[in-house]
Amino acid sequence: MAIMADAGPSSAGAHSEERGAPIKINRIEISDLMECLALGVKDFNRAPKYGMFFGGIYAVGGLGIVWVAFALGYFYLAYPFVMGFALFAPFAAAGTYEVSRRLEQGQPLSWRCVLGAVWSRAGMEFGWLALVSLFTLILWLDLAVFLFLGFFGAHVPSLPELFTTIFTTTYGMAFFAVGNLVGAVIALVVFSFTAISPPLLADRDIDFVTALTTSVRAVLVNPRTMLAWAVVIGMDLALSFVTLFVALIVILPVLGHTTWHLYRRLID
Repeated sequence: MAIMADAGPSSAGAHSEERGAPIKINRIEISDLMECLALGVKDFNRAPKYGMFFGGIYAVGGLGIVWVAFALGYFYLAYPFVMGFALFAPFAAAGTYEVSRRLEQGQPLSWRCVLGAVWSRAGMEFGWLALVSLFTLILWLDLAVFLFLGFFGAHVPSLPELFTTIFTTTYGMAFFAVGNLVGAVIALVVFSFTAISPPLLADRDIDFVTALTTSVRAVLVNPRTMLAWAVVIGMDLALSFVTLFVALIVILPVLGHTTWHLYRRLID
C-alpha cells in the first residue's frame, strides 16, 4: 500500500523529469527493517574499505569535538556536543549510499566515483539539508546551556563534582533526565526529516524541501517501523560513544548501507 507525495516543481537537470513525477511512499513492516539491516551488513562486508574510511573520519570528528570542549573548559557541554554531532551522521554516511547503489546495479567501485558522485549530483541540496541540521544543532546547544544554567546557575562545578551530583542526588538525576528528554525530542524531529532524505537526494534530481517533506511523510506513514529504526540508530550510536567512537568505524557504514536499502523499500 502506498500514498502519493508531491515531488515539487520541475526544473532543469540531468534527470529533471523526476522532479515532476509523484513520489510513492510504501508501507513497510519490522521484517522489512530487519532485512534492510541484513543487506546493510552484507554491503559493508562486500566493500569494507569504503565504509571504514567514512566511519573513521566520523569517529575522528567525534573525538575532536570532545577534545575541543575540554580544551576550552566547556566540559559540561561535551555530552550535548556529542549528542548533537550525531545529527550529522546521515551526511557523514553519504558515500555509503553510492557504494550500495553501485553494488545494487552491479557497477564497479572506485574512490573517485564514491567520493565524487553523491556531492556532484546533489551537492547544493545536500548543503541546504545540512544547514537545517546545523541550525537544529545550534538550537539544541542553546537549550543545553539554558538547562544547565537553570539547574546549576552561573556556578560551573568541577567534572568530578558534576558527575557526583548527577548520579548521587535527586536534583542531578532530574537535570540528567530533563536534558535527555529534550534531546530525545529534538533528535526525533531531526530523524524524521533525515531518515531517508539524504539517500533520496543522492538518488534523484529533487530539491531538499521535497526530500525533507517526503522523509517526514515516510515516518508518519510507518511510525512503528521508523520508530524502531530510530531506536536501533540510538542504541548503535550509544555503543559507539561508550567505545570512545571506535565502534563508529563499523557502525556508521552499516547504518548508512541500511539507510539506503530502507529508502529503496520506502520509495518507488
